[in-house]
Amino acid sequence: MTKSELIARLAETNPHLYQRDVERIVSTIFDEITEALARGDRVELRGFGAFSVKQRDARVGRNPRTGESVKVDAKCVPFFKTGKQLRERLNN
Repeated sequence: MTKSELIARLAETNPHLYQRDVERIVSTIFDEITEALARGDRVELRGFGAFSVKQRDARVGRNPRTGESVKVDAKCVPFFKTGKQLRERLNN
């Protein structure tokens, strides 16, 4: 499901809201999650899951085409861990 499909589905199930308002709500939620992760905070949505940031150390990788060693810098990557209710719903 894409962001626009999510917005369309939410607008269908909430006819009392304008499409532009639903779009603003969804964008605000995603922006807040992004900003929290950028600050290094953890975002937990009970029953759904938790977003966090993991630190990847610098390492030496290999160019798959040439086999040459390549230095890969340290970086931060987003990480999502599913909540218990979501896992149960997917597996039942």
